[in-house]
Amino acid sequence: MLKHEIFGESHGPAIGVVLTGVPAGLVLDMEFIQSELTRRAPGTSAMSTARREADTPRILSGVFEGKTTGAPLCAVIENTDTRSKDYGKIKDLPRPSHGDFTGFVASGGCNDYRGGGHFSGRLTAPLVFAGAVAKLLLRPRGVTITALIQRAAGIETPTPGQLEEAVLAARAQEDSVGGILRGTVSGLPAGLGAPDFGENAEGIFAQYLFAVPAVKGISFGAGFGLADMRGSEANDPFYLDGGRVKTATNHSGGINGGITNGMDVVFDVVIRPTPSISKPQRTVNLRTMEETELVVEGRHDPCILHRALPVIEGAAALAVCRLMNL
Repeated sequence: MLKHEIFGESHGPAIGVVLTGVPAGLVLDMEFIQSELTRRAPGTSAMSTARREADTPRILSGVFEGKTTGAPLCAVIENTDTRSKDYGKIKDLPRPSHGDFTGFVASGGCNDYRGGGHFSGRLTAPLVFAGAVAKLLLRPRGVTITALIQRAAGIETPTPGQLEEAVLAARAQEDSVGGILRGTVSGLPAGLGAPDFGENAEGIFAQYLFAVPAVKGISFGAGFGLADMRGSEANDPFYLDGGRVKTATNHSGGINGGITNGMDVVFDVVIRPTPSISKPQRTVNLRTMEETELVVEGRHDPCILHRALPVIEGAAALAVCRLMNL
């Protein structure tokens, strides 16, 4: 079964991932993998951080003559544009709602605070690599995964222009915005998953998606909108299409009783506004244990929705591989 472990820190020499359970003989389409990483890469627009990274993966093991060998697949991505001096303040002053404080507590004060260390969104680059490999495994099985921006800064299905206007307005006010991404998994057969803990389809998706920094909520199908429906509205009527059982609507998001029903698995994830903002914020000095004020310096994204699309797709692809026991 495909498993992955991400390593590295935002301002360390490199970040990377080790994938085990990759079957031998998979043609590793590096052009496709690079295109996925480029979708996530920083420094590509005014809506992103000014940090520039090529995000070109280097394969250390598990591939020979363009095909996987069945051995652990290890890829590293160099960190080339770091400015660690920007993070001198947060050594003792944790950013509100970031992983600084919890990382400090969990490590006994030994966490790498530069750029958020292992808690940084920078670590989603190797996640995208792992997700791209998962997509390659799913490709011959007819499974496709897409994500789109469903809501941003309170705007439903924003156009690229509306998104940029809202993000740049927040940046001008030294603030940030969040939103909702909608993921769709097509081509899954009925019968994957189980009602039990650990094998529940929704639970498996949630486990992988909540591992993405900034994800603070997940719903499937109509999600919380089901609270305002009657059963007659919420139910998905069955019908036959060429001998195949389908549903006329998909309020359940392709899952019933913890098991896929053959329709598209549709889920929404809430992406919180980026915690690193330039407005003054209250915090606590962990060295002196006194309340104080923090102004975050450095290069940060006022919005990560557009860069998070391949991240969410990659996490979902890994979840599907888990569901399909690949």
